[in-house]
Amino acid sequence: MPVRTAEAEWKGDLPKGSGRMKTETGSFDGTYSAGSRFEEAKGTNPEELIAAAHAGCFSMAFSNQLAKAGHTPTSVQTTAKVHIEKGEAGFSITKIELVCRANVPGVDEATFREKAEAAKAGCPVSKALASVPITLDATLEK
Repeated sequence: MPVRTAEAEWKGDLPKGSGRMKTETGSFDGTYSAGSRFEEAKGTNPEELIAAAHAGCFSMAFSNQLAKAGHTPTSVQTTAKVHIEKGEAGFSITKIELVCRANVPGVDEATFREKAEAAKAGCPVSKALASVPITLDATLEK
């Protein structure tokens, strides 16, 4: 199996410094700063990239679960919301919310829910983030 690589460089101190993150494929190359991470400044941040990875992984896993059950989805759209908060021990990711809307012809609600939960538990990114509470709001659109 392939090993995926990304890199980051940070220059300066935390409050005034800045950095750049990029993937080996070149599909992402962006700047980040304390302002883009902990406030609303322009740029990306690690949590946003975790959210993108989790949304993508869950969507693929859920589509696979459904297709294996004989219900190939027309579409699976997922938003991941990664919460970062400052506590006594510093900053931590405290929660991830997955919000999914899927169009799946012919599937019943029970199978849909079962496969959504299986995808949440089984997607590799969910497994990597298992120490963080992950919620799922999955809606079957007809």
